[in-house]
Amino acid sequence: MKLRYSDITPEPTYLNRRAFMVGIGALALGACASEGDAAPPPEPGPLKATPNPAYKYPDPPTKYESATTYNNFYEFGTDKGDPVAHAGSLRPRPWSVVVDGLVAKPQRLDIDEILKLAALEERVYSLRCVEGWSMVIPWIGYPVAAVLNRAEPTSKAKYVEFTTLKDPEQFPAQKPGLFGFGGGLDWPYTEGLRLDEAMHPLTLLTVGMYGKVLPHQNGAPVRVVIPWKYGFKSAKSIVRIRLTEAEPKTAWNKAQPSEYGFYSNVNPTVDHPRWSQATERRIGEFRRRKTQMFNGYDQVASLYTGMDLKKLY
Repeated sequence: MKLRYSDITPEPTYLNRRAFMVGIGALALGACASEGDAAPPPEPGPLKATPNPAYKYPDPPTKYESATTYNNFYEFGTDKGDPVAHAGSLRPRPWSVVVDGLVAKPQRLDIDEILKLAALEERVYSLRCVEGWSMVIPWIGYPVAAVLNRAEPTSKAKYVEFTTLKDPEQFPAQKPGLFGFGGGLDWPYTEGLRLDEAMHPLTLLTVGMYGKVLPHQNGAPVRVVIPWKYGFKSAKSIVRIRLTEAEPKTAWNKAQPSEYGFYSNVNPTVDHPRWSQATERRIGEFRRRKTQMFNGYDQVASLYTGMDLKKLY
């Protein structure tokens, strides 16, 4: 018998933050399928990148099949299998990303410009989900700083807001009604960083994974990856990067502020209100392992000097 990940993942992990609306999600998914919206995504093509030896990882990468079929992308539904089941509706071309706000040179970058703006690197990062599971993924991209420097942030810029596409035809869970409830999120999905966090070399503007173009279900055609923070901070299918003076409102913080803070740094000593963060399950393994502070990326600790790390959740 072939086990599903839901069979091996502990209940607090698998039921996690979507527990309060799983019934709604199930009804909605049935409605979506009956309308013919369900469509599997195409297999992504190859994407060349130079491996960066500075960003290796001691553990082997998670299997490609697991990384592309077990993930959260609420625009396609609230179940782990929804992204791969419904992501065929996403059209990653044509695509552009607006960079604006408190910048000297606002611009709109076509996806082909994004692919050529800086040399593509392959970096192997650990991804830690707030739900208590993790993966090791070879991403392809370059530092977000390359885009921000091109736009020239002004002296007033203190934060960076990332916004995901809002289009119910491409993202069926954004449709009005029960299905559009999408876990209680207010579309479009938004996430944010302090400017110094966004400028850190680890923060990756990501266009591929596993030597391929970014799959639809993993955030095609462009997303961000912030490896020392919980995975929901790494916004997918982004269409806007806006620099602001005030802390931007973020999707999960707006939906459930008591459970999801702005910083969302991986910290094993700060539990989620409904489950512990002290350990995690690496997908593909049965035993749990200890969660590392900053997900093991100690080089970012200097960003928070003098701050109470227990308040940076």
